[in-house]
Amino acid sequence: MAEISHTGHAPPRTGEPPGPARQVDDLSTVQLVERLTDQVTALVRTEIRHGAAEMKGKGARIGAGVGVSGAGVLLLLYGLGSLVAAAVLGLAVALEPWVAALIVAAVLIVVGGTLTALGGRKTKDVLPFIPDDTTHSVQEDVETVKEHWR
Repeated sequence: MAEISHTGHAPPRTGEPPGPARQVDDLSTVQLVERLTDQVTALVRTEIRHGAAEMKGKGARIGAGVGVSGAGVLLLLYGLGSLVAAAVLGLAVALEPWVAALIVAAVLIVVGGTLTALGGRKTKDVLPFIPDDTTHSVQEDVETVKEHWR
């Protein structure tokens, strides 16, 4: 493979982009391409790190919420079970026990179905589970590159 020699007053590539005082007009095409490659690589790596950090933060919040909600749901179920038993026993005083149980079951099905539909709508608001801030930042980066490319 042929080695590229640096001619003129441009220093050899050191892996770091030229300093801010360095004029773009002084750089060769190869050096400009190397600089572009370094900058694009750095930009992509930064965006990936930001996206991963954002997703990690969202995942931690979701995990904590699910854990606390799970414990609450368990206690709620025990409480509701006791209330259901009390409702059935209370209605059984005035009606046949099977009719009392049927009425309580029908009410629970209606309320449960309504809550399930409301929860489904709330869940759709969170989806899709993507890093919104990073996606927006990448779109801005692409637009900036497009504007300066012309």
